[in-house]
Amino acid sequence: MNYYLIGQQIRTHRKEQGISQEQLAEKVGISVTHMSHIETGNTKLSLPVFVRLAQALDVPTDWLLQDCTNNPTPLEAAVAELLADCTASQLAVILETIKALKKALSQQCNL
Repeated sequence: MNYYLIGQQIRTHRKEQGISQEQLAEKVGISVTHMSHIETGNTKLSLPVFVRLAQALDVPTDWLLQDCTNNPTPLEAAVAELLADCTASQLAVILETIKALKKALSQQCNL
């Protein structure tokens, strides 16, 4: 989780709404110093504070997380897409197959 980027998203939404750090901190119930540290990524914010910030800014929490998580690689995204419509029993079989394949490949590399 990239707290700097989350802080930048919070700052961007705050400025778009013409709200000062002081005003937002008061709405959320935190100190101005803590608000500043959140925006600069110098502190990890708790989930309750994160939710209150989103509510105070009137934005969905996922908007504040955009570009802040580790995005999947194209290969990971392709695998996720293939698995998206599988049933739980299909996923269990696929998982066991992947484990067996990984083990076989590891053993092959050690030869």
